[in-house]
Amino acid sequence: MASKPSIPKGTRDFSPVEVSKRNYIISIMRNHFEKYGYQPIETPSFENSDTLMGKYGEEGDKLIFKILNNGLDNPAKHEAATAAFNKVLDGKSTKDLTERALRYDLTIPFARYVAMNHAQLTMPFKRYQMQPVWRADRPQKGRYREFYQCDADVVGSSSLLNELELTHIYASVFEKLKLPVEIRINSRKILAALAAVCGGADKMIDITVAIDKLDKIGIEKVKEELNGRGLDANQIAIIEKYLQISGSNTEKINQLTALIGSIAEGQEGLLEINTLLEHFSAFPNVNLVADFTLARGLNYYTGIIFEVKAIGVSMGSIGGGGRYNDLTGLFGVKDIPGVGISFGVDRIYDVLEELNAFPDTIQSSTKVLFFNVGAAESASAFLLLQELRSRGIAAEIFHENAKFDKQFKYAEKKNIGYVVIIGEAELAAGTCVIKNLTTGKQETISRESLLTYLF
Repeated sequence: MASKPSIPKGTRDFSPVEVSKRNYIISIMRNHFEKYGYQPIETPSFENSDTLMGKYGEEGDKLIFKILNNGLDNPAKHEAATAAFNKVLDGKSTKDLTERALRYDLTIPFARYVAMNHAQLTMPFKRYQMQPVWRADRPQKGRYREFYQCDADVVGSSSLLNELELTHIYASVFEKLKLPVEIRINSRKILAALAAVCGGADKMIDITVAIDKLDKIGIEKVKEELNGRGLDANQIAIIEKYLQISGSNTEKINQLTALIGSIAEGQEGLLEINTLLEHFSAFPNVNLVADFTLARGLNYYTGIIFEVKAIGVSMGSIGGGGRYNDLTGLFGVKDIPGVGISFGVDRIYDVLEELNAFPDTIQSSTKVLFFNVGAAESASAFLLLQELRSRGIAAEIFHENAKFDKQFKYAEKKNIGYVVIIGEAELAAGTCVIKNLTTGKQETISRESLLTYLF
């Protein structure tokens, strides 16, 4: 007996309506990226493992889907494959078992692309990319193993103007989607200053990895993790004070200044944050918030970091990004700074669904349905159908001569706005009946008038 079909946990099928809604989100993003001068690229779904590994911190590296090498079923390779597998079980990496992996995000593949092609790129290079990524995460609300990212990055420039523009892209996209959001910002320079206050740069990764879990596990568990990572009670007390910074943007900055003192790197980070906040004070519709608990556990960030949260829904971040000034250096190409943002399409979709915020107009791709009344009538209808299609109007004809009730139900289920009927009388008179299914209005017009009808 055939087994019941299923799909892997953490993945989803999308119906025609769902795809239309996702395309609505993606089209808005693409429009804004191109409006700001960004160009599209695409990269392979999988990369060489050494391209990805070691770039995402200890937590991220664990979530990378690895692809088994070809030919492991060859008896001559069994001994080597078994030894390699045992290495993997011990938490080690080996090319004898897996040389490739599915991409974890779009940023590292982009850095690899820039490193390979920088001589041909016009700098600064502004790219956008819209493709799926994969993470071996535990599936839950808003967290999938396969999901879409839409990224925009600038490389070849250290100017803070890029951060300003990317923030504007975030704000304008979500305004177009009619989705109220909070754009949170911090700086890895400030986190580096915190590490310095706590004893040195070697504490940086331990601190950021722990702080990055604050929303998930709470401050007491963060303190426990910091203790487990070797920080003493005094250092943990400083970090706890840091995590308790609150109030308005100005109040937070004053509290932070008192905590990190005159550490140059921290002051530089504060200056950048102040610049962004002052710029957006002229744009009251942009909800920009200084959030010093924001860490983003990816190791490659060096400056301003972003995170976007939807207001009024219980969902994790729906966007994030930041400055990375030596990412291509990981691939042997130095001195190409960059900064980028990412939109989590799947989470944005879930939020818009929860808020019932999708426009009704994207429920169906078909605007006009011609009824099938008979052979001669359908032949005439088909000529008009093709004329409408040539004018950019999505239209179709019912596949068989059926009762009107059946054809009306088809139109209703597909959310088609108009039906056109050419019966025997209309065929003889050169007319057609058009009915607006939203308003119920019905009228008889000439077939020539149909071609200029405002649907």
